[in-house]
Amino acid sequence: MSKDLDRVQSLVSEKRVKLHIFEPTQRKIWSVVGKGEEHWIDPDCNYCSCPGFYFGKLNGKLTCYHLESAQLARNENKVEEIIFSDDEFFDFLRGLISDL
Repeated sequence: MSKDLDRVQSLVSEKRVKLHIFEPTQRKIWSVVGKGEEHWIDPDCNYCSCPGFYFGKLNGKLTCYHLESAQLARNENKVEEIIFSDDEFFDFLRGLISDL
């Protein structure tokens, strides 16, 4: 089994693919929690904030293991959903941007 496939399966089985849902607007922000870091993803637009995604794109790669994890988690219904209030949205974004 490849190293990336092991990572994907580990992230999914440990429910480290997160969907942050803000209510009542239903705004959504995806993340994948790795070892010591969290990457922000948009699985619908095929984007990940990890360096591997960026450098992989430069070399013609289409995805990274974080995005592959999100796809598998969605397929297996193993996404960890976290509900927030819309009042928390801008503070959440502010924290997200400061981590980048």
